[in-house]
Amino acid sequence: MSRLRSWVSRLGGPLHGGRLDRDLADEMESHLQMHVDDNLRRGMSPDEARRRALIDLGGVEQVREACRERRGVPWLESLARDVRYALRGLRKNPGFTAVAVLTLALGIGANTAIFSLVNAVLLRPLPYEGADRIVQVWHTPPPESFPGFTRFSVSPANYLDWRAQNHVFEAMAAYGSTTFGWMDGDRPVAVTAGEVAPDLFAVLRARPLLGRTFAPDEESPGKNKVAVLGHRFWRSRLGSEPGVVGKTIRLGGESYTIVGVMPAGFGFPRWADLWTPLAWSDAERQVRGMHDYRAVARLKPGVTVAQAQAEMDSISRRLEQRYPADNKGWGALIVPLRDEMVGEVRPALLVLFAAVSLVLLIACANVASLVLARTLARRKEIALRAALGASRGRVLQQVLCENVVLALAGGALGLFLAREGVDGIVAFLGESLPRSSEVRVDARALGFTLLISVLTGLAAGLVPALRLMKVNLSEALKQGMGRTASDSGGHRTRGALVIVEVALSLVLLVGAGLMIRTLAVLRAVDPGFDPRGVLSLFLAIPATRYATPAQQIDFFDRALERVRAQPGIDSAGAVNQLPMAGRGSTQPVAIEGHAAAALSEQPEVAVRVLTPGYLRAMQIPLLRGRDVGEADVTGRPGIVLVSESMARRFWPDEDPIGRRLTLSFYPGVPREVVGVAGDVKLEGLADTQASPTLYVPLAQMPQTWMSVVVRGRPQSGDIVPAVTAAIRQVDAEQPVLEVMTLEAFMEDSLAHQRVSMLLLALFAGFAVLLAGLGIYSVLSYAVRRRAPEIGLRVALGARHSDILWMVLGHGLRLTLAGLAIGVLGALALTRLLGGLLFGVRPTDPLTFAAVSVLLCAIALLACYLPARRAMRVDPMIALRQE
Repeated sequence: MSRLRSWVSRLGGPLHGGRLDRDLADEMESHLQMHVDDNLRRGMSPDEARRRALIDLGGVEQVREACRERRGVPWLESLARDVRYALRGLRKNPGFTAVAVLTLALGIGANTAIFSLVNAVLLRPLPYEGADRIVQVWHTPPPESFPGFTRFSVSPANYLDWRAQNHVFEAMAAYGSTTFGWMDGDRPVAVTAGEVAPDLFAVLRARPLLGRTFAPDEESPGKNKVAVLGHRFWRSRLGSEPGVVGKTIRLGGESYTIVGVMPAGFGFPRWADLWTPLAWSDAERQVRGMHDYRAVARLKPGVTVAQAQAEMDSISRRLEQRYPADNKGWGALIVPLRDEMVGEVRPALLVLFAAVSLVLLIACANVASLVLARTLARRKEIALRAALGASRGRVLQQVLCENVVLALAGGALGLFLAREGVDGIVAFLGESLPRSSEVRVDARALGFTLLISVLTGLAAGLVPALRLMKVNLSEALKQGMGRTASDSGGHRTRGALVIVEVALSLVLLVGAGLMIRTLAVLRAVDPGFDPRGVLSLFLAIPATRYATPAQQIDFFDRALERVRAQPGIDSAGAVNQLPMAGRGSTQPVAIEGHAAAALSEQPEVAVRVLTPGYLRAMQIPLLRGRDVGEADVTGRPGIVLVSESMARRFWPDEDPIGRRLTLSFYPGVPREVVGVAGDVKLEGLADTQASPTLYVPLAQMPQTWMSVVVRGRPQSGDIVPAVTAAIRQVDAEQPVLEVMTLEAFMEDSLAHQRVSMLLLALFAGFAVLLAGLGIYSVLSYAVRRRAPEIGLRVALGARHSDILWMVLGHGLRLTLAGLAIGVLGALALTRLLGGLLFGVRPTDPLTFAAVSVLLCAIALLACYLPARRAMRVDPMIALRQE
């Protein structure tokens, strides 16, 4: 306890130093006066009495210093003095301080911003209780029927069997989505709803803010007209009405009773405004071949993903034996929900984090170079301190302390920049970034900023500090500010730092260059249609108001007729899924004349439903035969168009026109091939192989949702109001969704590549700027240091061109050394970009050559300014200075 009290007293000492000093002085003066009084009583004079008293006490100042050391923590006080000294020194050099702090702030701020993204998306637990036990469950298709596909959505019957037979899940729930029209006053708006099994909320352990979630019997048809509202919808559309539970809401022309409201922050699927029960009819519950729903499940305590996978494999084998016609070759795949939600963006985020870390290293090297020059300029001051008794450890501590203070100031400014930058990045990424609503600069990001600020300060200060340890302080003290051997060593160190900066900059430039090339290659890919001048909009009509196939066909016919009648419209049509929006519906087909096969062994093709005019509006070429026509309606012979790749696959040496096939989910309806259309990209511009596609007329396969495409003349102006008004003339309550041009639609499909390219280019630009400043500062320092030598050379007859090439040669040697190291580093590191590239190899020689030339050009510019200054050196003045 006495030792503890001693340490408490020591720690409290620096806090009460002033009061303790006064008490100590009073006590010392009291003791001194007692000795003086004793000496006076012995008959000494007053002066002699005081002199003898001071001698007897052994020195007042020494006693005071010993007391101070016993009551405080010497190293803490020493650190505090170093901090105060560093602050004074930085305040006296505002130019150096501003440049260093700004450089570090940009590096630390960029790291904090990207870390905030990584933290929210990859590191932070999902916002569900026990989220590590939630998994996504997929179908795995037979590879011979679906080459290249590894997962499929689930079918109702298989999902119900999985749910009933498994012993590894606490709960399991299927879900899908639908879109309702909802009247916001007199304006129809679209509401996206999650159609979910009641167990979804149990899987996610989600509890409502108001009311309740769904009861088990509400997944039955007729009992499913209930809704749970999302917090955002409740707040923005219903004004956070507290008594909303129990009221009805009209969705798609039908009344739903509101049974609950979910709390803020809950969203699954993330696009859902509200939720309605998923209610399959008895017929739908028997379907195994249609894969339209997704499924999530919660593992029982102690069950691993591997154990769950083994259980689902066992169930899949039983289902395969029991239902071979539908399930042969089909399995199940268990994926942790976190991997499912963020796995796609993980590589891009990690690449960006690696890139921004390189930027911070370059910033460190740049600041280290500045600090080294400043430290060497202060060597006389430091030598004087050493002569007065300061150890090398104390000098080292002081230099590191100055840099940490500098880095903390940069970190504070960087934190401010990161807070502003994160909002901009999230807004720029939009919906392409999962969990974007959770991205913020939080306490963890604050801790990260503090940590990297301290590490950055130590890293930036380590090189100058170690360089200083090699300086002969006695020599420095003797020679003052004159040139010493330490100058040469310091200059070589700064040169090495510049080489590092150039090498790291090249790595970043190569990465940005590869992404730019990838984007250029993707934009040059022919999608199979002409997006210029095409407007698309999505219509989802309510099945309640348009219950029969005839009503559905009639709505789209009348809507297209009115749209085509608008001025400035060249052509219009509709399709159930636009190109590049995903593979979408696929179905097995039986080709007439080919060997009969079981359903599970039949080839699958993508199926699209279209109206007359769609191919013309999209300018998809009709290569052979005819387009669908107004006469291809229900009751007439079934017809289809096939894509070029489908014709090549199934009739490689024959004319497909007139051949017949059957969609296996529509048995008994043979359809004749009447035309061959050009291939289009179904999943995106990065599709490497054309997907065999089959087109069916809407009038022979009615749908409740279609994307309308409209091609208008450029001089027609904005056709959006005219098109939406034409559709509202057919149904005033029908919302029009996702209105955008196809060119914008295609740009959205490149969002990941574009964002990665822009951020890498931004980081690379910053890195090159720092490298250029590093070269400039090193050569400027060299010119100042070698001014007498340059003056002597000029006096001996050297021409300006000789001086110019001497300086340029020095800078280019550093640059070329950095390029050589950077090329090796880029060859090793850019392979990490492999998953983000398309049509470009990570070792693309054109990119390497282009960025090397660019970096050399920037280095030449950075060299030229010091070289021009060197050419202006006056030999007389320089020699006189020497």
